[in-house]
Amino acid sequence: MTDDQLEILIGKLLRTGVVLAAAIVFAGAIWYLRTNGSAPVDYHHFDRGPTRLRSAAALPGPLKLIEAGLLLLIFTPVARVALALVAFYLERDRIYVGISAAVLTVLLFSIAASWL
Repeated sequence: MTDDQLEILIGKLLRTGVVLAAAIVFAGAIWYLRTNGSAPVDYHHFDRGPTRLRSAAALPGPLKLIEAGLLLLIFTPVARVALALVAFYLERDRIYVGISAAVLTVLLFSIAASWL
């Protein structure tokens, strides 16, 4: 795989991830507005919502869809780093495999640490 092919593949991955995440969030927002759009808003009480991802299962359907879109948006750059790691491994570029592995480790650790 050449560098140009890798750049095109990574660009397609990022565009697809962002467009798909935006479409999912938009669909969830439309669903939310159709079901709750006319509900009165209480500005005197702020509900933070779930503080952990595990408690997201208690959310209503539209909010689950919006959260799924946001999670996809978060994981799109992680997938980009993983793709780069595989591509550098196939090219046998040890330096960039090490750098990509370190970046992927930090990303995954930071995501996992936020769930603890």
